[in-house]
Amino acid sequence: MTTIQDIADKLGISKGTVSKALNDAPDISETLQKQILETAVELGYTKLRRYKKTAKRLCVIAQKDNIEYLEPHHFAYDIVMGFRQMSEPAGFEVDVVPVDVELQRETSFDVFMLQNDYAGAFVLGFSLGEPWMKDFQATRTPTVLYDNHIIGNPATAYVGIDNDEGMYLAVGYLKKQGHQKIGYLSSALGSHIMQVRHRAFFQAMHRHGLKADSSYSGCSYYLSECMEKHLPRFLDMGMTAVICCQDTFASAAITQCQQLGYQVPRDISIIGFDDIPICPYTSPPLTTVRQDRTELGKSGYYALSSLMNGVSIGTVLLHADLIVRGSTAAPRQ
Repeated sequence: MTTIQDIADKLGISKGTVSKALNDAPDISETLQKQILETAVELGYTKLRRYKKTAKRLCVIAQKDNIEYLEPHHFAYDIVMGFRQMSEPAGFEVDVVPVDVELQRETSFDVFMLQNDYAGAFVLGFSLGEPWMKDFQATRTPTVLYDNHIIGNPATAYVGIDNDEGMYLAVGYLKKQGHQKIGYLSSALGSHIMQVRHRAFFQAMHRHGLKADSSYSGCSYYLSECMEKHLPRFLDMGMTAVICCQDTFASAAITQCQQLGYQVPRDISIIGFDDIPICPYTSPPLTTVRQDRTELGKSGYYALSSLMNGVSIGTVLLHADLIVRGSTAAPRQ
């Protein structure tokens, strides 16, 4: 196990200087402290400053540009709440830490965790291009990622719902209603979960014996472009149903169809993904694949606790659930 002396020897400085840097002494410059922390991480130093504190500390890290969590109607609010419901009774302090790309570029993930004395992290809202996504590949800190999968690092785990199951349920329900031509609208495939759902759509269509080629999918970075370019194309192709990557896309699709003179679900059925709080209140109410976000938060703690106890859990997927509401019906004959 790496010691303070090992860090001192590596940098050619005194053991006392290393100790001061690890304990936030005011007479150590920020530059030197950063160098010492980075070296500590490089050498695998894990004996943090917990002897000074009675509470064990965890953090929920939220990419603030991608995911909202502060209010009850925000998508990740229940995820954070579920995590805290499990972790705080177990004796952990939990900090919810908003981060952006700038912070990730300034400080590596492991240095951030060491600086703040966090024993583990639950990570929300990260796209594939985030700087810390590379750090997660080599981190030794127990880290659970929601809707992201790090391959080959036993210190990390992936928590989410079974999107293959969810898409299979959605396509199967539409087929049972009589739909044959089903399209898929998605945001750009710049995140792991968007790639998973895109692939799951085509797999589900194939498993249900329905035709689907690349023209059955429309992906755009901007929601407006998806609605103005791909949705009219689907309607021109004679699609009778559309599955959307997220409920926000599905809600926008309902509005766009109505503006184009189509009635939902009489002329076209629409299914979303996630079951965000607005779904029962769209017009018509939105059929969607539900994620139980409180249970996802609890599963995040379960996976993190396992990692911290030396059990290298890889993936925890909750069952998906199709919630049928008024935006779907049998196609017109």
